Amino acid sequence: MIANVVAETLNPYQIAQQQIDAAAAYLSLPEHVTQILKQPKRVLSVSFPVRMDDGTVRVFEGFRSQHNDAIGPTKGGIRFHPDVTLDEVKALSMWMSFKCGVVGLPYGGGKGGVICDPRLHSKGEIERISRAFMEAIADIVGPDRDIPAPDVYTTPQIMGWMMDTYSRLKGVNSPGVITGKPLIIGGSKGRNEATAQGCVYTILAALNDIGLPVEQATVAVQGFGNAGRIAARLLSEAGAKIVAVSDSKGGIYDPQGLDIERVSELKDNSSISEYGASYAITNEALLELNVDILVPAALENVITSANADRIQAKIVAEAANGPTTPEADRVLSGKGITVIPDVLANAGGVTVSYFEWVQNLMNYYWSEEEVLDKLEKNMIQSYVAVRDLAKEHGTDLRTAAYMISIKRIAAAMDARGWI
Repeated sequence: MIANVVAETLNPYQIAQQQIDAAAAYLSLPEHVTQILKQPKRVLSVSFPVRMDDGTVRVFEGFRSQHNDAIGPTKGGIRFHPDVTLDEVKALSMWMSFKCGVVGLPYGGGKGGVICDPRLHSKGEIERISRAFMEAIADIVGPDRDIPAPDVYTTPQIMGWMMDTYSRLKGVNSPGVITGKPLIIGGSKGRNEATAQGCVYTILAALNDIGLPVEQATVAVQGFGNAGRIAARLLSEAGAKIVAVSDSKGGIYDPQGLDIERVSELKDNSSISEYGASYAITNEALLELNVDILVPAALENVITSANADRIQAKIVAEAANGPTTPEADRVLSGKGITVIPDVLANAGGVTVSYFEWVQNLMNYYWSEEEVLDKLEKNMIQSYVAVRDLAKEHGTDLRTAAYMISIKRIAAAMDARGWI
């Protein structure tokens, strides 16, 4: 085990490439097709000055990666985080291609990031960072080229500022350039809950497959941000018992079940740790709890070869991007644990982003009921297709999901004459 830990890569770009190789091994594809898919088509690195509230000027660095546009314009979030790296953004754009592919959206994958910590900036500074980054990448984005969206530490308001900046630069109102916007300027109903709601749809389908009623299921959620928090609420409303949640500062655990409404109030007003010192648990220990459903909803590489053999959940639903390494995947599969991969489990966000984009282009907007009905049908159909292909080839759900996406992208490249 020690040797495996030493050899294990935690570089997300290399992990994405390994996952492509694993799926491609089941497909009769020319080697050059696999090589095309293992690197982004275009990557932009930018630096831009921003005036701070104290009058000083600080230079920020950011990236935008566009993986593959054979099927359609690229699509993917923008994150603001101090640990953003070029390799991370490249990997995330690749995962977005496969995420769009597995749920059948007419998109390729894109992703962006700015190296900053928004928790250390005022609202005015965040607005100026947002607008300056959009100015820096405006030449390669657009409603028919590359459509950004929210991600880690970015919000509908930030998307609104970016859309406004792009529209001003182009001299025309362009709501379709970005999704995840406030409703009043072209956002879609249901978008805020979409990532979590889509994840819950796949969890309920997986529970049905193993014959476990949701009312008897216990759940641990690592990451009580937007996706994790809403997933916890939705699963609780469905009848599951939420026994543990955590955020970046630590977690809380009660085997009798947490009061999720109270936890949410504490998150808004102070800290979830105020639930009570006797309930404290670390993020690491939460992952290893004996629960039916584990939802990693934080950042990458939290389940690795170092802890995979101690994971006890029956179902791991990846609400976050890239929480499980390939080495950990093999361990979890060997233990019979069902891993609903990120490219499927959290595809609800990009699915409703697609709905938002369509509504922007039509200038005709749907009810929340209509949005959620379309989302549920698409997520369940996609889950069933992945599950059935995995059974057919005797592989895990992640490999099957990649197989579906890679075949789709390769077919589009072939139809265009690229290969």
